Amino acid sequence: MAEPLSPHATATLDSLLAGPDPVSSALRAQIPHARVTDRCGCGCVTVDLTVDRAAVPPAPAHGNPAADAWYSVPDDAGVMVFTKDGYLSLLEIYSASSEPITTWPEPRFLKR
Repeated sequence: MAEPLSPHATATLDSLLAGPDPVSSALRAQIPHARVTDRCGCGCVTVDLTVDRAAVPPAPAHGNPAADAWYSVPDDAGVMVFTKDGYLSLLEIYSASSEPITTWPEPRFLKR
């Protein structure tokens, strides 16, 4: 069953999609209509997303990932947001270490 985005995942998306370009603006508008539909099996905080397509239009054509960045803390982690058909579909965190990241790092540590 779909569940709301956590406040930390929401803040991560807001920060990752900051910017005035049309794709980022359209994807940010989808955040309030996004729900978590699945989680990564490794124990990290990566989430599959679905968006209420009746509530908000798709983003203009763009590549995948739609946005990505590294963290300065932890310095071995990064995050990417993917879309499908112009809608948010995956918020993925990854790390160079062998341990999964089990909490969202503070968005203020994102660097592009």
